[in-house]
Amino acid sequence: MNYLTSIGLEVHVQLRTRSKMFCGCAVGFGAEPNTQTCPVCLGYPGAMPTMNGEAVRLTVRTGLTIGAQINARSKFDRKSYFYPDMPKNYQISQYDQPLCEHGSVQIDTPAGGKVVRIRRIHLEEDVAKNMHFANASGVDFNRAGTPLMEIVTQPDITSAEEAFAFLVALKQILQYAEVSDCNLEEGNIRCDVNCSVRPEGQEQLGTKTELKNLNTFKGVLNALKYEAPRQVEVLRRGGTIVQETRRWDGDAGITTSMRTKEDAHDYRYFPEPDLMPVVLAPAQVEAWRATLPEMPRARRERFVSEYGLPDYDAGVLVADKVVADFFEAAARQAPNAKAVSNWMMTEMLRLLGETERDIRSVPITPQALAGLVRLTEARTINSNTAKEIFAELFEKGGDPEAMVKQRGLGQVSDTGAIAALVDEAIAENAKSVEDYRKGKLAAAKFIVGQVMKRSKGKADPQLVTKLLEERLAAGA
Repeated sequence: MNYLTSIGLEVHVQLRTRSKMFCGCAVGFGAEPNTQTCPVCLGYPGAMPTMNGEAVRLTVRTGLTIGAQINARSKFDRKSYFYPDMPKNYQISQYDQPLCEHGSVQIDTPAGGKVVRIRRIHLEEDVAKNMHFANASGVDFNRAGTPLMEIVTQPDITSAEEAFAFLVALKQILQYAEVSDCNLEEGNIRCDVNCSVRPEGQEQLGTKTELKNLNTFKGVLNALKYEAPRQVEVLRRGGTIVQETRRWDGDAGITTSMRTKEDAHDYRYFPEPDLMPVVLAPAQVEAWRATLPEMPRARRERFVSEYGLPDYDAGVLVADKVVADFFEAAARQAPNAKAVSNWMMTEMLRLLGETERDIRSVPITPQALAGLVRLTEARTINSNTAKEIFAELFEKGGDPEAMVKQRGLGQVSDTGAIAALVDEAIAENAKSVEDYRKGKLAAAKFIVGQVMKRSKGKADPQLVTKLLEERLAAGA
């Protein structure tokens, strides 16, 4: 019997605000534990919350980017539970009246494009961070109260790979919209995963398990690759799936049971009495809509049509908004956008990866890259010289045209001068000439290398190859 997998994601995203959701404490990563707190976010009796309007705007902005319905009226609720990381013993969240509902995110799969429906987007406060040591545990309340947006999908995802693709697509959208930094290392984006399996042909979804607090996309991928087959194996052996919360053990590569899964009534939701409902005027929502940037998928399609890039190249560049911005700034000043793309995808991304740097932190500018492309397109310099200049621009910055002029790096394209070098190389490499005439075409590359060596790398390689082939053919 074949089984179908259904996956729904609950993605928790820390919003890009300066202060917390219901108080004025700073939001920041890396501060000393329990130094960014106040009576409100520590849950002191009598402390009153004040809503962060910027968090509301960013949540609505997210809904607008994915075509969600923006509710004119929403409210906050108290979600009661008793864990060490929740100082009030309840969390201020949204239950039955969220800010946004519906909407969708399109992903790419091997079978083509697929739409993942969004059930709701609501706003809440983050919890504190539990910290465990060799002989003790502690709680850092700096994170408690940070604005947290939860994006809940429908169970439209059918594989671990689709879940990974959805998270990548969503991260790009959030970064383009400047809603969140989505820094996984800092816990800006975390995920709960609901997974169930059912026999093929059965319409009703199977009993689901929830995998909690997965903080890497690779963790989601690997956890689902284990959990879905585990459930299938349980059913094939005649067992039943228990609705429960499970933990992903990345070291062991397995999921383990944590506790039985709570239902909504277990949280005893009721309207937050200390906060007024959120009422949004249509004019305000439309004003926010007017500020939306171009989204990643639309930008990728434009890069293909406007700059003539292959779809793969466009996808790589658009994956990071800052990289895409750099490319476009350079392409608008260069004679060949595809050449700019080639430099970005080979040398630029390679060096960024090797040095573990962000493109915003390196001295090279879009203007310098465009200048380098102009020099290579005009055949003022050859490819080897261009790579040397690019490496220096990456480390130190500068003007490539000035560098070429000051150092005499210009390519030699004088036919007479290069012909003389070719003749010298032929005369001094008779064995290679003989090998070439016997059909060993690689011998010609050796002679070309000798000419380039004699010219100190300045000769035009295409002209060298052309003149060499002419002479070898004439002497055959």
